Amino acid sequence: MAESSIKKLASTLLDAITDKPLVQEQVCSALCSLGEVRPVETLRTCEEYLRQHDKLAHPYRAAVLRAMERVLNSRASELDKDTASTIILLASSEMTKTKDLVWDWQQAASGVLVAVGRQFISKVMEELLRRLHPGTLPHCAVLHTLASLSVANAFGVVPFLPSVLSSLLPVLGMAKQDTVRVAFCSALQRFSEGALEYLANLDRAPDPTVRKDAFAADIFSAYDVLFHQWLQSREAKLRLAVVEALGPMSHLLPSERLEEQLPKLLPGILALYKKHSETFYLSKSLGQILEAAVSVGSRTLETQLDALLAALHSQICVPVESSSPLVMSNQKEVLRCFTVLACSLPDRLLAFLLPRLDTSNERTRVGTLQVVRHVINSAAAQMEDKKPFILSSMRLPLLDTNSKVKRAVVQVISAMAHHGYLEQPGGEVMIEYIVQQCALPPEQEPEKPGPSSKDPKADSVRAVSVRTLYLVSTTVDRMSHVLWPYLLQFLTPVRFTRALTPLCRSLVHLAQKRQEAGADAFLIQYDAHASLPSPYAVTARLLVVSSSPYLGDGRGVAALRLLSVLHPNIHPLLGQHWETTVPMLLGYLDEHTEETLPQEEWEEKLLMFLRDTLAIVSDNTWICQLSLELCRQLPCYDEAPQEKNFLYKCIGTTLGAASSKEVVRKHLQELLETARYQEEAEREGLACCFGICAISHLEDTLAQLEDFVRSEVFRKSIGILNIFKDRSENEVEKVKSALVLCYGHVAARAPQELVLAKVESDILRNICQHFNTKDPALKLCLVQSVCMVSRAICSSTQAGSFHFTRKAELVAQMMELIRAEPPDSLRTPIRKKAMLTCTYLVSVEPALDEQAQADVIRSCLHSVMALLPEPKEEDGGCQKSLYLETLHALEGLLTSLLQRNMTPQGLQIMIEHLSPWIKSPRGHERARALGLSALLLRHFLEQLRVSALVPFHNLGLLVGLFSPRCADLWPVTRQEAVDCVYSLLYLQLGYEGFSRDYRDDVAERLLSLKDGLAHPDPTILFHTCHSIGQIIAKRLPPDQLISLLLTMFEALGDPEKNCSRAATVMINCLLQERGGVLQEKVPEIMSVLRSKLQEAQGEHVLPAAQHSVYLLATQHCAAVVSSLLGSPLPLDSHTSMLWRALAVEPRLAAQVLGLLLEKMSRDVPFKETRAFLLGRTPDRVATLLPLSATCALFEVLSTPAAGPAVLELYPQLFVALLLRVSCTVGVQLPRNLQAQERRGASPALAARNLEPCSSAVDTLRAVLLRSGSEDVAQRMDLEGGWELLRTSAGHEEGATRLARAMAEHAGPRLPLVLKTLACTHSSAYENQKVTTTAFLAELLNSNVANDLMLLDSLLESLAARQKDTCASVRRLVLRGLANLASGCPDKVRAHGPQLLTAMIGGLDDGDNPHSPVALEAMLGLARLVHLVEAWDLRSGLLHVAIRIRPFFDSEKMEFRTASISLFGHLNKVCHGDCEDVFLEQVVGGLAPLLLHLQDPQAAVASACRFALRMCGPNLACEELSAAFQKHLQEGRALHFGEFLNTTCKHLMHHFPDLLGRLLTTCLFYFKSSWEDVRAAAPLFTGFLVLHAEPRQQPQVDLDQLISALQILLKDPAPEVRTRAAEALGRLVKLA
Repeated sequence: MAESSIKKLASTLLDAITDKPLVQEQVCSALCSLGEVRPVETLRTCEEYLRQHDKLAHPYRAAVLRAMERVLNSRASELDKDTASTIILLASSEMTKTKDLVWDWQQAASGVLVAVGRQFISKVMEELLRRLHPGTLPHCAVLHTLASLSVANAFGVVPFLPSVLSSLLPVLGMAKQDTVRVAFCSALQRFSEGALEYLANLDRAPDPTVRKDAFAADIFSAYDVLFHQWLQSREAKLRLAVVEALGPMSHLLPSERLEEQLPKLLPGILALYKKHSETFYLSKSLGQILEAAVSVGSRTLETQLDALLAALHSQICVPVESSSPLVMSNQKEVLRCFTVLACSLPDRLLAFLLPRLDTSNERTRVGTLQVVRHVINSAAAQMEDKKPFILSSMRLPLLDTNSKVKRAVVQVISAMAHHGYLEQPGGEVMIEYIVQQCALPPEQEPEKPGPSSKDPKADSVRAVSVRTLYLVSTTVDRMSHVLWPYLLQFLTPVRFTRALTPLCRSLVHLAQKRQEAGADAFLIQYDAHASLPSPYAVTARLLVVSSSPYLGDGRGVAALRLLSVLHPNIHPLLGQHWETTVPMLLGYLDEHTEETLPQEEWEEKLLMFLRDTLAIVSDNTWICQLSLELCRQLPCYDEAPQEKNFLYKCIGTTLGAASSKEVVRKHLQELLETARYQEEAEREGLACCFGICAISHLEDTLAQLEDFVRSEVFRKSIGILNIFKDRSENEVEKVKSALVLCYGHVAARAPQELVLAKVESDILRNICQHFNTKDPALKLCLVQSVCMVSRAICSSTQAGSFHFTRKAELVAQMMELIRAEPPDSLRTPIRKKAMLTCTYLVSVEPALDEQAQADVIRSCLHSVMALLPEPKEEDGGCQKSLYLETLHALEGLLTSLLQRNMTPQGLQIMIEHLSPWIKSPRGHERARALGLSALLLRHFLEQLRVSALVPFHNLGLLVGLFSPRCADLWPVTRQEAVDCVYSLLYLQLGYEGFSRDYRDDVAERLLSLKDGLAHPDPTILFHTCHSIGQIIAKRLPPDQLISLLLTMFEALGDPEKNCSRAATVMINCLLQERGGVLQEKVPEIMSVLRSKLQEAQGEHVLPAAQHSVYLLATQHCAAVVSSLLGSPLPLDSHTSMLWRALAVEPRLAAQVLGLLLEKMSRDVPFKETRAFLLGRTPDRVATLLPLSATCALFEVLSTPAAGPAVLELYPQLFVALLLRVSCTVGVQLPRNLQAQERRGASPALAARNLEPCSSAVDTLRAVLLRSGSEDVAQRMDLEGGWELLRTSAGHEEGATRLARAMAEHAGPRLPLVLKTLACTHSSAYENQKVTTTAFLAELLNSNVANDLMLLDSLLESLAARQKDTCASVRRLVLRGLANLASGCPDKVRAHGPQLLTAMIGGLDDGDNPHSPVALEAMLGLARLVHLVEAWDLRSGLLHVAIRIRPFFDSEKMEFRTASISLFGHLNKVCHGDCEDVFLEQVVGGLAPLLLHLQDPQAAVASACRFALRMCGPNLACEELSAAFQKHLQEGRALHFGEFLNTTCKHLMHHFPDLLGRLLTTCLFYFKSSWEDVRAAAPLFTGFLVLHAEPRQQPQVDLDQLISALQILLKDPAPEVRTRAAEALGRLVKLA
C-alpha cells in the first residue's frame, strides 16, 4: 500500500475538518478507520497536517487530536519508538503552544499523551519532565497530564513521582494565578491517590520496595504550601481543590507531622463549611483526614472533637430536598465521619448527640435521630453497653408530632429492634409508639413525600410504621418473646383501630411461631398479664371489625385469621369448628371486592358463625360473659355506625342463645336506656337486636319494651327533652322511631305461631298511636314496621281465619302517607313500604269496598307514574334501585287487587285507571303504564278460568287502545304494547273456549315481530305494525271490528306522531284484510282518509290517496305525464308522491318511463351562451325539458313497484342516463332556478339536488337500484364513484368504477347495453366519447368480456378510437387494451402482436417527453409482458428497455415509478432466458436502482425494491439474489446501509470487473438533484471500495474519485458531506 495514497486520503479528510459538527464527526470517524488499518501512516499524516497548518483554529486542532487519541487507544502497541516520539513531541507542543487556558484543545493534546503513556510511559514522562523547567511554573496542561497519567498508569508513574515532586515543589510558591494553583492541587491529589494505590498493591507493583516514606517529606512540603497559603484564598474553587487534595495527602504525611498539624488542619477544614454551599468535597476530605488520624492513633483528635461534632451535626441537619447527587453524597460522607468517631470515641459522641434529642427544632432532632440510627447500625459493638442510656434519651422525641421526626423515630426504633434495644426496660414504650403510628389517620399523613419515594404513601409515617412492625415481628427472632403476647393489648382500645390490620398480621405470625414451639409457649397466662384483654373482649372485637372486611387495608381477613389462630386461648372446644369455618369465610372474601361484596349476606354469614360458636360452647356463663363484653364495647363504635349496627345484631344473637331470662331482660333494659337514638343506624341496629332476641324470648322482649315505655326513664327523658321544645321535638321522635322499629322487627322475626295473638293487642297498639307525627324519619319507621307486621300476618299459617279489624284504618293511613310524598320526586322508601303494606293487607279479610279500592289504585298510580324519569345508573345508583323497588311494589299491589275481581269488568276497571297514563304526552309515563298493563294482562291470562262461553265484549276497545302503541318512540313501550295485544288475543281465545295450553299459530307470530319493533328504522317499524294489523284482522271477531276502527280513528289525532302513523298503517291493513264486511262503511272510511290528507300534520295519511292517482293515470297516461311535467322545479313533496303513484302497476310504469325518455332526448342537453363562444368564462346552461324529465324519472324510479318496468327498459334507461351524466358535467342551472336555490327552497319541496349532473347521477343510481342491481349501486357508494361522476376532475374515474361494478355485479345485462352504446363513438360531444371509452376500457378488465363473448366487439370498438384526435381517448384505449391482461389473460397471447404494437407506439406518442399516453403505455406493458409470446416480446425488448431508461431519472414521480416497475417486469419475463444484449441493460440499471431506493418518493423506492428482486436471478449470483429477496420484501423496514454493504460485498466477490463501471455511475449521481440520492451515491462508493480487492485497483481512477468526493465535501447538505467523508475513509483499501 503506497504511503502517498494514505496520506492523500487523510489529507483530503483533514481538509474537511472545519465543517459542521456532524460532518466533522464523520471526518474523525473516517480518520479512525484509516488509523485502524494503518495507524502509523495516519498518525504521521495528522501530525504533519497540524504542523503545516499552524494557523488552524484550535477547535479543529482539538478535533484532529481527539481522532489521534482514538487511534492510539486501540493501536498504540503498534507504534514504533520514532513515531511515538514524534507524536509525543506534537502533543506536547500543541498542549503548551499557548500559555492561556484553552481547555478543549489542551485536553485533547493531553489525552494523546495519556494514550501514548500507557505504552511508552518513560518517553512521555521524559517529555513532561522536560517541560518542567527549574524555577519556572509548569504549564497547567502539563500538570493535568501528569495527574491523568497517575490515574491511568499508576504503576508507571509512581516511580517518577520523586523526580516530578522535586521539580514541582520548588515553584509552588510562585503560583499566583488561581487556575495554576487549582491544577497543582489536582495533580497533587492524583499523585497521592496513585501512590496510595501503588502502596496498597505492592504485590503487583514493578518495585515492591517503595514505601510511604519515599513521598512523605515532599508531600508534607506541598501540604505546607497548600494549607497555610492557598487555603486562605478568596477563590472558592481553589479552596475546594485544596481540600480535595488534602484528604488523600493526609495518608502520606509522616505520623508525627500529621499529629502536629491536626490542631490546625481540622479547624481549617471545618471553617470552610460556612463558606461553601457544596460541601461534599469538604466532608469527603474530612473523612479521609479522620481515618488517617485514627490510623496513627492520634490523641489530638479528642481536643478537636467538640468542634468536629458541632460542624458535622450542622451538616447532617441540612434537609435533603435537593435532587443534586452531591447533596445526597455529602450526607453519606458526613455519616461516615460519625462512624469513624463512634468507633474511636463512643462516649464523647453520645454525650454530644443525646442531649440534642431534647431540642424542639425539627431539623436538629431529625438529623440527630439519623445519626443515632446510623451509629446503632455501624458501631454496634461500641454501643452495646450504652443501650439503656440511648433508650432513655428517646423520651422527648416520642412526643414530637412532626411527621419528619416521627419517620426518623420509627427508623431508629427499627434499628434498635435489630440490635436488642427493645429487650431492655423501656422497650415496650417504643413498641407502643410504633403501633400508635400505625393507627395514624390518613389526614395526618404528609402530603409531600421524600425525594427518593416514588409512591406518596410509601414514605408516609403510617406506611413506614406498618412495614417496620411487620418486619420486626417476622424477621427479628429475638423480638418474638418481647412482642408476644404484649401486642394483644392494643387490639381493643379504640385509638388503635386503624392499626388493627398490621397488628393482626404480626400477631398471626407470632402466634404461629409460638404454636411451632409448643402448646405451653402458646397458651396465654392471663394472670401473669393483667393488662391483656380477656378472650371475650378479643372475640367481640375481632368479630365486629370483620363486618367491614375491606376497611383498613383488609382488616377483616387479618382479624378472622387471628381469631382462628387464637382459638385455644378463647375456648378449648372451638378448634375443629373454626379451623373449617374460618377458611370458608376467607374464601368468600377472596371471591369478592369492596364493591361487589353483598353486605347483608356477609353479616349473616358472620352471625351464623357466631350462632354455631355459641352452640358449640353451650355454656351459659361463657355466653353471658360474651354478651356483657359485647355490650361494653358499644361506645367504642360510636364513630363506626355500620359496625355498631352489626354489634347490636351480635348482642341479639348472643342474648338469644342465653338461657338466663334475667340476664336477657337486664341487657335489653340497658340497651334501651343507653342507646344513642339520634343516630339512624343505631336505631336500626337496636331494632334488629330486639328482633333477633325475640326469636327465643318473645314474651320477655315485648315485656321489656312495654316496661320501658311505662318506665320513669322513658318519661323522664321525654320530659327533659320537652323543656327545650324548640330543639328537642325531633329528638323525641327519634326515641319513638326506635321503639316503633323494635316492634316491627319483633313481629317480623318472632315465631309465626305466636305473632297473631300479639299483633293487635301488644304490637299495633303501641305502633298506631304515633301516626299523627310530622317527622319524616318516624313516618318511615311507622310504614316499615306496619309493613313487617302485615307480612308477618300474611305469612302465618292461620292468616286465612284471621279477621283484621284494623285493616281499613291501616290502608287509609298508608294512602295518607303516599299522598303526602312529593309527586315528582322519589326521596324516601315510604311509597314502596306503604304499597307493600297494602299488598299484604289486600289479601287479609275483610275486603275493601269499591271506593276504597279505587282510591288506592288512583293514589298509588299517581305517586309512581308522575315521577320524573328514573336516573341513569351512573348518575344515581341508589335512586335507580329505590325506583325499581317502588315500581315492583306497585305491580304487586295492582296484581293483588285484580286477583280480587278476575272478570272482564274487573280488567276493564284496572285499564281505565291506566288509560290516561297510556295516552300521556310524556314517554316515561307511557312506558310505565304499558309495562303495568302488560303485567296485569299476563296475570289475568294466567289466572283465567272460563266456566261458560261468554263474549269478551271489550276486546275491540282494548286492542284499539294498545295496538297503536306498537310504534311508540320508546322501544320499551313498543315491546310492552305487543305483549298486551298478544295477551288480549289469547284472552279472546280463552273466552271462545280454547284451553289454556292452546297455542295459536297466528297469535304466536306476534312474538317473532318484537325484534322488528326494537329497530329504530321507521320503515321496519311500520312494516312490523302492518304485520301486527294483519294478525289482529285475522283473529278479531266481526262484531268487534267497528269498535276497533273507531278507536283507531281516534288514535290518528294522537299527539305522538309515531302512534298516529301506526294507526294509519293498521287501518289500511284492516281495510285490505276485512273490507268485505264493511261495504257500507267504505265511503265513510275514504272520506276520513281524504280529510286527513288536507291537514298539515297528516302527511302520513298521504299514501291512502295514491290509489286515486293510479286510476286517473290508467285512463289518461300521456295527459297526466304532460301535466306533471309542467310543474315548477324543484318538485314539491305532493307532486313527488303523485309521480310515484304512477308506478304502482308495471304496465302503467313502463308507459310513463317511455314517455319520459322521449321527453329527455327531444331537446339538446344544454345551450352555450355567447360568453362561452367568445372564449371567456365557460357558460353552459341546462335546458328545462330534459331537466324536468330527469327529475320526474327519479321520482318514478324511486317507487319499488317500478321494478318490472325498469327491467323491461333497462338498456335504454342506462345508456340514456349515462350519456346525460357525461354531457351535464359542469352544466349550470337556468338563472331563475339558480336564484330560487339561493333563496332557499320551501319546506314543502322535496329535498333533492337540482343541479343537472347531480340529478342525472341520482336518477342513474335509481335505475340500478330499481332494476335489482343494488350491488352495483352499493359498490359505487362504497368507492365514492357517484361523487366522482359529478366532477370534471373525477368523471373519468367515476365512469371506470361504474363499468367495474357493472362487470362484477350486472354482467348479463352488458350485451344489450353495449349494443345500445355502439353508436356513441361518433358523438358530437367529446365528454360522451371520453365517458364511453373509459366505460368500455374497464369492461376489458373483467372476464365478463370473454364469458359473454364481447371481447372481439370491445377490441374493435377500441381500435376504432385508437387514432382519435382526443389524447384522453387514445390514453384510455391503451388502458383498455392493457386491461385484457387481467380480464382475459388467456386471450393476450392470441392478440399479442396487436397489443404490443399499440403499446410500443404509445411510447412514442406525440412530441411531449412526458406524454400521459407514454405513461399509460409503460403501465400497460408492465401488465402484458408476462402473457405475450416470448418471440413477440423478444423483437421489441431491447427497444423498450432503451426507450424507458431515461425515465429512471425523470423529474416526475409517476414516470420514474412506471419505468422502473416495467424494467422489473421485463427482467421477470427474461428469467433464465436473458440475452447478452438485454443483460447489458440489466447491469447498466443496477446502480440507478440501488440509489433510487433512497428516492424521496415512497412509490419509486417500492418500485426499485421490486425491480431489484426481479434482476437478481438474471445476474446468475445466488448470494446477491438471496440478499435482494431478504432485504427488499415489501412491508419490511430497510436498513439501507446494511443492505448496501451486503450488496456491495457480493457484487465485488462475483463481479469484480464491474467496479469501475459502478463507480462511474455513482459519480454521475454525485450531481443528483435529490439530496437523499446524492447522499446514497458516496455511501455506495464507500461500500464498493470496502469490499474491493487490491487487484481491482486498475479499474479505479483514484484521483478522479477523490476529487469528486472533495467536491461533495462542499455540498450544501450536511448528510451528503458526512457520507463523502465516510467514503474517503474507506478508500484506504485502494490507496
